[in-house]
Amino acid sequence: MTLQQEVIKRLRCKPEINVEEEIRLTINFLKDYIKKNNFIKSLVLGISGGQDSTLCGKLCQMAITELREETGEEYNFIAVRLPYGQQFDEDDCNDALKFINPDKVFTVNIKDAVDASVNSLKVAGVEITDFAKGNEKARERMKAQYSIATMNKGIVVGTDHAAEAITGFFTKHGDGGADIVPLYRLNKRQGKALLKMLDCPEHLYLKQPTADLEEDRPALEDEVALGVTYNDIDDYLEGKEVLNNVKEIIEGHYLKSEHKRNLPVTVFDFYDI
Repeated sequence: MTLQQEVIKRLRCKPEINVEEEIRLTINFLKDYIKKNNFIKSLVLGISGGQDSTLCGKLCQMAITELREETGEEYNFIAVRLPYGQQFDEDDCNDALKFINPDKVFTVNIKDAVDASVNSLKVAGVEITDFAKGNEKARERMKAQYSIATMNKGIVVGTDHAAEAITGFFTKHGDGGADIVPLYRLNKRQGKALLKMLDCPEHLYLKQPTADLEEDRPALEDEVALGVTYNDIDDYLEGKEVLNNVKEIIEGHYLKSEHKRNLPVTVFDFYDI
């Protein structure tokens, strides 16, 4: 078995999907998980205005709405805006919220908290890089979501999907830290197909993806940071042939980011004892 085949098997990415079936599968998964864990009364998700959180948020709201109608119980989907100061794509974020139509919206500006953390480290003698500060932002965003979830009997939803998982293009214990990841298995173009079926405004899923964590390189596009396009990543995940140099980049990201996809290492991961 080639590494490509191993990756596809592990991430459970399909070469083709039935879009309607995937929408229904995701909604049912969220509903069934909540019903199985009756302490859950809300789903909490950070909304950035990008493709992944827009799709995830819409599916969460659809699942919660169905649950309320079916059970008569009070469930909520909580969308969380988490800007660092002024968000550069503010209009897209507002458009995403209009499309999702969440039950509740909280806005938590993380700038003061992140800047305080960076300053505290500096006082302690640790000056972090702009890249490391980007990770601080991602972790502060997740911290805020967990606080909101705690106060609303909720769980935190993550947007991780196959094209993100394969590259490790997420912050460990930041956007990679969540309770449930309903998009796991889908690649980037498949996510676009779901949004199109759901009548999402085109500009929200056709825009160039960016994590926008670095201040030295604001709105840096994911594909520039990764050195490979999402079309190439999706082709790889669908079992198609890709250029050798592209395959090397993708597999390099996958191997280097293995630790992000695993639980903390124990002695039993290293020794047969």
